[in-house]
Amino acid sequence: MDLQLGLFPDEVRAHTPASNGAAKGTTVGPAIVGEQALKLAARLPDSLRMGTSSWSFPGWNGLVYDHRASEASLARDGLAAYGAHPLLRTVGLDRTYYRPIPAEEFKKYAEAVPDSFRFLVKADRLTTSPFDPNGYGVRARNPLFLNPNYAADRVVGPLVEGLGAKAGPLLFQFPPIPPNLIGGRGRFVERLHRFTDALPKGVLYSIELRTPAFLTESYAQMLEATGAVHCFNVHPSMSPLSRQFEVVSPFYQRALVVRWMLHGALKYAAAKERYEPFDKIVDDDSESRERITVTVLDALIAERPVFVIANNKAEGSAPRSIFQLADRIGNWCTSTATGEPGAS
Repeated sequence: MDLQLGLFPDEVRAHTPASNGAAKGTTVGPAIVGEQALKLAARLPDSLRMGTSSWSFPGWNGLVYDHRASEASLARDGLAAYGAHPLLRTVGLDRTYYRPIPAEEFKKYAEAVPDSFRFLVKADRLTTSPFDPNGYGVRARNPLFLNPNYAADRVVGPLVEGLGAKAGPLLFQFPPIPPNLIGGRGRFVERLHRFTDALPKGVLYSIELRTPAFLTESYAQMLEATGAVHCFNVHPSMSPLSRQFEVVSPFYQRALVVRWMLHGALKYAAAKERYEPFDKIVDDDSESRERITVTVLDALIAERPVFVIANNKAEGSAPRSIFQLADRIGNWCTSTATGEPGAS
């Protein structure tokens, strides 16, 4: 496989700016999806939802969109086109990490996508940062850190009201935190347990750590007890996926949530510069892809819902990362249905 071109090369070539026929500045539409992608989507179970961490990237013309539109245009009008792609069944809402949004804005997102679509929403960082995230170097304590009342009123309530059945995981992403600054890892797990247990029921809560010291058996037991799930994440600041699986997998998880975020030792700014315009695989990470594939298959066999989010900075192009994951998983689904050995 040519990783520079990725899957569905004929479809990509057919939708370059020179040949798409859409006038610049018009409302963006979905890229034409060819027979290969449609057949692949049909092989994947409904319980598997994969997508990207956002949708407003001009370089995705031909992959997701029918012509090259501005970032502002895609942010405003691109979600409906994104949601029309049969292999993109979820998306991350990241803006909610910086400020909560009202139910009315969630409703607008929900109206743009099919009934089967689900959103992975980041919770307000005020719930996950022990220090004021707007302090600009001043380490003032954040009184809303792990405050379930604030989370219920400003985060969970609007999400449930606005997204309804289209709400997927609500992600609490914790930044790297020196354990000694919050009373040690045992104290953190205790506070996280109380916080998660006090949240409104009926929502899939997912916890993403960026502090390896917090990844303990006690943490995994807390997840099992509260019904929250670990977000398995590929990020240089976190333990390798193999270690995350080793610690968490022995304990029951009612769903699988994976975020494939950042390649190797790169920082976000360097990855952005290296990978823009995010239209091709630049640094193939087959190790993470295979690890994610195996874990997804295990969850599907156990009949658990699966959410996988890829970032452009994982390999260079989030849609292409998802398409290749879908291809690997689809091969297995086909071999299972026919009784043939899985494709390698």
